[in-house]
Amino acid sequence: MGHAQRATIADVARRAGVSKGLVSFALNNRSGVAPETRTRILAAASELGWSPSVRGRSLSVGRAFACGLVIGRSPDVIAADPFFPAFIAGLEDAFSVSGQALVLAVATPGRHEAETYRGLAADRRVDGVILTDLRVDDPRISLVAELGLSAVTLGVPGGPSPFSSVCSDDGVGIRLAVEHLAGLGHRDIAHVAGPAELLHAARRRTAFDVAAAELGLRSTVVETDFSAADGARATATLLGAAEPPTAIVYSNDSMALAGMGVAQQRGLSVPRDLSITGFDDTEMGRHVHPSLTSVATDVRGWGAIAARTLLVAVAGGAAEHITLPDPRLVIRASTCPPLDTATSAASLEGD
Repeated sequence: MGHAQRATIADVARRAGVSKGLVSFALNNRSGVAPETRTRILAAASELGWSPSVRGRSLSVGRAFACGLVIGRSPDVIAADPFFPAFIAGLEDAFSVSGQALVLAVATPGRHEAETYRGLAADRRVDGVILTDLRVDDPRISLVAELGLSAVTLGVPGGPSPFSSVCSDDGVGIRLAVEHLAGLGHRDIAHVAGPAELLHAARRRTAFDVAAAELGLRSTVVETDFSAADGARATATLLGAAEPPTAIVYSNDSMALAGMGVAQQRGLSVPRDLSITGFDDTEMGRHVHPSLTSVATDVRGWGAIAARTLLVAVAGGAAEHITLPDPRLVIRASTCPPLDTATSAASLEGD
């Protein structure tokens, strides 16, 4: 076969020694193909450099072979939040091997967002969508269902939903952070939270409030839009209080790193004067000084699982609800006992 000639399903079938129909089943991830046969077919396709003709497949089966992700946040917040690049990488990990295209759109929540979904559904530009940043009484659930699109939600919606979901218990991570700080001796802590209308931000805040109350801590919450700039603002507000906290639990790493900068600009030492925890365990947080204690989640893995779950839904599979492993707390150098506790301990040792 010349280098300019595109490998076909027939070529793959000859190389694997099977029928074209079996190749089609294997390449479209359909049932009815023995595991060893599927492996042989995929190996043959890889050796020949076969890639799907999206236009041809779309015409033959009436599908777009594309999935959509509409992010309902401001571009500035998205640009500064490392969650989305990692999540999108996970989506591509799964979509690239199945011949799917990812259609990405950024839209202002509300009418513009609804129009974006309607535009994606028109002329079958996408077969399904992934719904992120679920909200209280989220109108997108009924809208996407009415548009006839398959969908997967990140998190469990607050109301009825016909769609599959992939969720992680964010509250577990926040509780771990609060328990860690309380175990170090902190009695006055704060939470820099995300927008209350987002379910995952609200669940993190609830987890913080419950854990702080159970442990008998004095607690304060400041709401933000999840951006680093708003995280810095919230930190300045907390540190300017008559009785500032000795530790702050942030709802993402971007805000935690911004908060660390605010504290250091005020002449505070992290963690001696202020302990800080983040959420998402981003690469940047591991390399700053002091390195950031953070709640770790597998964002890229979450994206890959969400993509695969959506492909099952697009193929007509029943709705399924997948719960990912609980987040874990990675303890680094940005947390330590509060200064008064450390001083008391040193005094006792001296005695």
